[in-house]
Amino acid sequence: MNKVILVGHIGQDPEVRYIPSGTAVANFSLATSEKWGGETSTEWHKVVAWGKLAEIVGEYMKKGTLIAVDGRIQTNKWEDSEGNKRETKEIVASQIKMYGKKGEKQGQKQAEDDIPF
Repeated sequence: MNKVILVGHIGQDPEVRYIPSGTAVANFSLATSEKWGGETSTEWHKVVAWGKLAEIVGEYMKKGTLIAVDGRIQTNKWEDSEGNKRETKEIVASQIKMYGKKGEKQGQKQAEDDIPF
């Protein structure tokens, strides 16, 4: 089974584009952090969302937003212009839950209340 769940903050405003068929595609980075013994380790993940989910990402989510991504890992392989084999991994989102923005206080209204998914 290929399934991943990540909780973290969006690293930059999502980039939404439309492919020739008219389907929306959103790309963004997600930072996940782990703390132990006073040290923090941060991992960066490439995330892609398609269709209606991509449109919602573009409309409601911005840099710093805390989200949970449910999806799968996909490996993309290609050959660059010099003939070198390249490979990247990305998370293909099937569901995204928005928890609020980075630094938002507990007493403030959570942004997820306004999102239609």
